[in-house]
Amino acid sequence: MSRHPVEAFRALFEPRGVVVAGVSSHPGKFGFVSLHNILASGYEGTLYGTAREAGEVLGVPILDSIDALPDGEIDLVFVCTPAGANPGLLRACAAKGIRAAFIASAGYGEAGEEGQRMQAGLVELADELGMLVAGPNGQGVVSPPARLCAQIVAPYPPAGRIGIASQSGNFISSFMNYAVQTGVGVSRAVSAGNAAQVSIPDYLDFYADDAATGVALAYVEGVPDGRAFFDRTRAVAARKPLVLVKGGATAGGQRAAASHTGSLASDDRVFDGMCRQAGITRAATIEEAYEAAATFATQPLPKGPRTVVLTTAGGWGVVTADAIARSSLELTALPDDLRAALDEKLPPRWSRNNPVDLAGAETRDTIPEVMELIVGHPDVDAVIYLGLGIQSNQAALMRGGPFYPDHGLERIVDFHERQDARYATTAAELSERFDKPVLTATELAITHPDNAGPAAVRASGRLCYPSANRAVTALDHLWRRARHLAVR
Repeated sequence: MSRHPVEAFRALFEPRGVVVAGVSSHPGKFGFVSLHNILASGYEGTLYGTAREAGEVLGVPILDSIDALPDGEIDLVFVCTPAGANPGLLRACAAKGIRAAFIASAGYGEAGEEGQRMQAGLVELADELGMLVAGPNGQGVVSPPARLCAQIVAPYPPAGRIGIASQSGNFISSFMNYAVQTGVGVSRAVSAGNAAQVSIPDYLDFYADDAATGVALAYVEGVPDGRAFFDRTRAVAARKPLVLVKGGATAGGQRAAASHTGSLASDDRVFDGMCRQAGITRAATIEEAYEAAATFATQPLPKGPRTVVLTTAGGWGVVTADAIARSSLELTALPDDLRAALDEKLPPRWSRNNPVDLAGAETRDTIPEVMELIVGHPDVDAVIYLGLGIQSNQAALMRGGPFYPDHGLERIVDFHERQDARYATTAAELSERFDKPVLTATELAITHPDNAGPAAVRASGRLCYPSANRAVTALDHLWRRARHLAVR
């Protein structure tokens, strides 16, 4: 378990008050940007800054020292001051009752022997003061439930259930950019930086018991104590899904990791085996990691591997069947009673197999009715739905063309868009009613995100996958976890 009590993490993620140390009036400096971002996120707690000269920046009172702060009102200090000034700063903060610090300052373990000495001193001081010190050399901490965006870059993501911890600040931004794009939001996000005193497993321990967090998502580069990392992350994965992506899997990546955060990378094959044994979902890429986490946050676990593909066009179904064949999922044979029920809804040219290819036969109610028959069948564990948004794509071309709104186009455009929104809503409703994963995939999620189909998926709180193979990968991660939980 973490050396820090839960209250210390609460001070970091849900502070009653924040002070930014080293505020600048220059909009290009970290001391300005971090203050601005806290204000822009709508933080409602007490907010102060410190600088060499007292005054005001962005309407926030700026004091000339920590000593001038009121006692007991501030829980978190966001540190933008030079490394040499920070020991005295932290002592003054502790005297004011501040329980947590995030240190954005560089010049520590990543900066050679002298920096490593300063980092060791920082940890010793933090322990002496009983203070949680995140970083140094970190990007920031974000906590949408507290409307907190204390970081030196954008974005500020929507609130959701994904708790993020990363040794790289860049990937905090990447994950949060995906949250902005997809609408599947974030509960907490923290850049561990050099992880001098607080490590990735410390944050994951907190997320495992954090009511705001449904799934933990982590990026790591170095694992200095493999056994301890294994024991702690296995305990986290037993309580909540844990998705992990690792940099430094190759020799070149290991050299880059050493220069980036001073981390030493571990043997990748050992690490991979550890993840499988611990029930950790290891992702190969940042996109895959985020999509796996978003899937855990928004879809139920399947009861088994039996998957049905529902598609409005044949080619999509073929490549999805190929992707399922490469996974641990099963492209299940259609049960006879389900095939007979679908025969009642579809003309003779439909595929009469899995993938269920509608062959362009849908009328006003076909897709919702067929989807309900498939999702509700007891021999189906999961569904992947393809083809959402086709008609709304045509509607967009009509809406932007020279004949709209004449020739009856206004009416048909409205119909197409309402139908696609209905299909997306139906998929989410059926998933909830039958407690089965129903994943919707279309490239329109990224090529035309305002299309009524993908927009309605986002409005339902679900992820619209940019391709069928990415939906299969995400569903495969769900099934692997379900299987791990069943046999452990």
